[in-house]
Amino acid sequence: MIKSAIQGLVMFFGIQFVMGKFMGSGKATTTTATDASGVVTTVPANTAEIPPFYARPDHLNEGALYNPLAQRIAPMWPLDNPLDITIVVSPTFVSEPLAKTPKERIVVDEVGFVLGDYKENRIIDTTFPVPKEVQNNGTLWAHFYIGLTGSKLDPSTQGYNPERAFHFIHPLTQYIVQKKVKKTKNLLAAVNESEVEEIPAGPIINSHYHPNFTMSFVPDSGVMHYPSLHPAVRQYIHLESSGARDGTGQNGWYYPVLFVNTFWQLRTHMVALNSTVKTLPLHINLNHLANWKFNLMASLDEGAKQNARTAAQGGSVPGGGDGSEFEMIKEVLLDTNVYLLGTTVVVSIFHMIFEMLAFKSDISHYRNKKNNVGISVRSILGNVFMQAVIFLYLLDNNENTSWMILFSQGMGILIEFWKITTVVNVRIRPAAPNSLIPYRIAFEDKQVLTETEEKTKEYDAVAFKYLYMIAVPLLFAYAAYSLKYDTHKSWYSFIIATLVGSVYAYGFLMMVPSLYINYRLKSVAHMPARAMTYKFLNTFIDDLFAFTIKMPTLHRLATLRDDVIFFVYLYQSYKYKVDYTRVNEFGQGGGEEQEVLEKDKAKVIELTEGGKAVEGVKEEGKAADAAVKTTGSSKKGGATKRK
Repeated sequence: MIKSAIQGLVMFFGIQFVMGKFMGSGKATTTTATDASGVVTTVPANTAEIPPFYARPDHLNEGALYNPLAQRIAPMWPLDNPLDITIVVSPTFVSEPLAKTPKERIVVDEVGFVLGDYKENRIIDTTFPVPKEVQNNGTLWAHFYIGLTGSKLDPSTQGYNPERAFHFIHPLTQYIVQKKVKKTKNLLAAVNESEVEEIPAGPIINSHYHPNFTMSFVPDSGVMHYPSLHPAVRQYIHLESSGARDGTGQNGWYYPVLFVNTFWQLRTHMVALNSTVKTLPLHINLNHLANWKFNLMASLDEGAKQNARTAAQGGSVPGGGDGSEFEMIKEVLLDTNVYLLGTTVVVSIFHMIFEMLAFKSDISHYRNKKNNVGISVRSILGNVFMQAVIFLYLLDNNENTSWMILFSQGMGILIEFWKITTVVNVRIRPAAPNSLIPYRIAFEDKQVLTETEEKTKEYDAVAFKYLYMIAVPLLFAYAAYSLKYDTHKSWYSFIIATLVGSVYAYGFLMMVPSLYINYRLKSVAHMPARAMTYKFLNTFIDDLFAFTIKMPTLHRLATLRDDVIFFVYLYQSYKYKVDYTRVNEFGQGGGEEQEVLEKDKAKVIELTEGGKAVEGVKEEGKAADAAVKTTGSSKKGGATKRK
């Protein structure tokens, strides 16, 4: 989800930059036209073939048919004209005469706002009493009265001219569906049927209010094809009320677009309206907005709200999740320091690169591994178990989990299984005679173990002995605490949640056996150094995310545990310098290869008896010994050549 968020942000700012460069600052242009009476007037310059509204014909062209639904629409009012704006809050969508409207409900009364002037930016701060109808889960409506300066704004008054003023309504509250919460219970508590809470038959919907609004005029919309407009955009388009058409009978006009922008409203900042809410604050930022920004923000905002409504009602959202991912992105943008956010974007790119390199190096290490020196088979089995637990936990909470996450987690389990097959043979063997299960899974060594491999196996067993002494009591203690004080959906959920909590709390203990083996072998040459470095670099990046992204406390601790292991590994790397007579990270070199070289030398000496040949071989053997002592390793190709 974080990767998708970063990609979306990069795309958004990239589009904003390109549109700003190629489309200018958004300053609308005007031209002049002559109406039917011969008067010259200023009109928008981008009306294409549609004549200005004030120069419209008084009849249709010969043979033209009137279309009730306008196909192409052009701006109606000239730009650079001042506007008068009045906004009234009301519990009903039915308008009432402005003369009878209580003064406390008139929240905006602005005069002379110049349409198309991007320098116009007015701030309105006020408070108003909450109507009783709204307190009872009702809708708070805003009635917008907009007209050219000097015009009458109230449609109920005599002399009102719809060519110079218009009125529309828009809700200021949002109905938010509460997420369906699965019922949980304390598994040890006795359930009394009379105390069982009644579950509503349908979804619970409450009216919410946000005090901050940005209301932006969009002066550069130009000519639009009305039937094909996005629904999120079309709701802000108000057609000319008389239904006038140009000569073709197909095209019409529209009033100035006023975008009630709720894009940056966070759900966490909203107030649920009920009987305790008596008054509400209102902060309005009245300005202009470029058309491309308006289309982008309106579409994204409406899509995010629809996903949230679908997820809250129990439906499936494309890509998974609970519909709140976009809300999290906006929260990060608003509440995070810009420098920290920029740093997070940059390191996220490195995170993806390191993750890919770590995966490649880890696979390469186990493919080329030729022995089990330094490998903790029990740790690999422990990783399989922990990843399987996390996978089952994600399945148990699949309403909040993307299928992409489930797929990646499942692939991780398969890779860990594959690692086991590279170090041991997995076989199915008959069980003991008295066993309930007829067969058992056996892990058998691939070949006769060397002395070092036997020591590795011994150290692994010792490390896990002490690990069990620490981990098992902690697991039972955590399970007892969770069973007594926490609530769960079922016994299965309790077991999975307890195991997941244990994995997050002390999952780092799975790395302790490897560190113990390093300590006893006094070497780190057998470790997959590259893969570990890439993984630990990613943990530092996860630490940075821990400061910018909301996450559970246990998960924050999980991002820090690998840092501790890494610093211990760095100390071991410093103390145990790489010994090239031991097996390196690819399972090559070391003592066994030295024994092969000695056998080859003896065989050559045996076959070449007599005189200079023997002496030459001896000299060559001495030279090879000197090279081994100097470099600590020998190439297989060199041994073949000497033979």
